[in-house]
Amino acid sequence: MNRMKRLGLSLMSLAAGLLVAGSAWAADPLKVAFVYVGPVGDAGWTYAHEQGRLALVEALGDQVDTTYVESVPEGADAERVIRQLAADGNQLIFTTSFGYMTATHKVARMFPKVAFEHATGFKTGRNVGVYEARTYEGAYLLGVLAGSLSKSNKLGYVGSFPIPEVIRNINAFTLGAQSVNPDIKTKVIWVNTWYDPGKERQAAETLIAQGADVMCQNTDSPATLQVAQEKGVYACGWDSDMSRFAPDAQISAAILNWGPFYIETAQSVMDGSWKPADIKGGIANDMIQMAPLLPAIPEDGVAAFEARKAALADGSFAPFQGPLLDQGGKLKVAEDDALSSEALMSMNWYVAGVEGAIPK
Repeated sequence: MNRMKRLGLSLMSLAAGLLVAGSAWAADPLKVAFVYVGPVGDAGWTYAHEQGRLALVEALGDQVDTTYVESVPEGADAERVIRQLAADGNQLIFTTSFGYMTATHKVARMFPKVAFEHATGFKTGRNVGVYEARTYEGAYLLGVLAGSLSKSNKLGYVGSFPIPEVIRNINAFTLGAQSVNPDIKTKVIWVNTWYDPGKERQAAETLIAQGADVMCQNTDSPATLQVAQEKGVYACGWDSDMSRFAPDAQISAAILNWGPFYIETAQSVMDGSWKPADIKGGIANDMIQMAPLLPAIPEDGVAAFEARKAALADGSFAPFQGPLLDQGGKLKVAEDDALSSEALMSMNWYVAGVEGAIPK
C-alpha cells in the first residue's frame, strides 16, 4: 500500500511538472523577423515597415520577440538572410521587398512550419502569403493636389525600377493631376535604385531644370523633397510623412500604415488560424493614409482631393477607370470599365500624358 501511495505521489508530481512545463511553453513569445531592403532610417519604405514592427511590439508586448535585418540586397544575400532567420527559430518572417520573392519561396520550401509573408509579391505558396498596399491610390490623390498647384503644367517623377508597381504609381499620379488639369504632362527619370539620396537628388534637380514645378517619387529617401524645398517648388512625401525635411514643399504624403496588418498576422499565427492569402489594402482600410495638406493648395484642389478620397474609401471610384488611353493614343480601358487586378499587376505601359519610354 505504501508503495502504491508513493507511486501515486510520483505520478502526481510528474503531472504537475508537465503542466508547469506546458504553461512555460505556451508563454514563449512568437519569434517574428523582418527583412528590409533599405536602412530603417531611410524615411521612406523601410522606415514605414519599421514603424509597423514597432506598432506590433507596442500592441503585443512580451507575446512577441521581434528582430530585423536592414539593407539586405535583392538576390543571393536575401536568400542567405531569410534562411538564417528561419534556422534561428523565427516562426513568422516578413520579407518586405518585391525582389525577395524567389528567395522567400525557396526558403519557405525548406521550412514548411514557418509562416512567410512577402510584401508586394504576386505568388503565394503553401506557407507563403503576400500583402500589398494600393500605393497607386495615394499616388492618385497626390496627383490631384499636384495638378491643382502646377503653373507650368509639367510634373516630375523620380522612378526607382520599371516594375508594374512603380509604373502604376506614375500613371495614377498623372491621372489624378489630369482630373483637375487636363494639360498636365509628367516627365519620369529612372534611377534604378530604391535608396540612393545622391541619385535621387540629381534626378530631382534635372526634373526642375526641365520645368517641373511639382514632383513625386517612388524612391525611399527625402532627397526629392529637400531639393524642392531648396528650389522653391513642390513635392510629395512617399511612404511616410516627410514634412520635417521640407515643411514648405511637401504638399502631402501617402503614408504606409503596416502596423494593423502586422498585429493581425502575428495574432493569427499565435492562435493557429493563419493561412496564406493575397492581402491588398488601401485608403478604405487605412493601410494608406494621407498626411496633412499644405496650406498653399487652392481650395478647389482641396475639394477635389477630399471628394476623390471619400470615393476611394467607399469603393465608388477606382483610379484606373475608363476611358483610358496609353501614350500612343490606343484605348486601353473602355468607358464604364476598369482595369482588372491581373492587368494592374502586369502594367507595363504609360497613360497618355506621361513622356518618354519605359526602360527595357
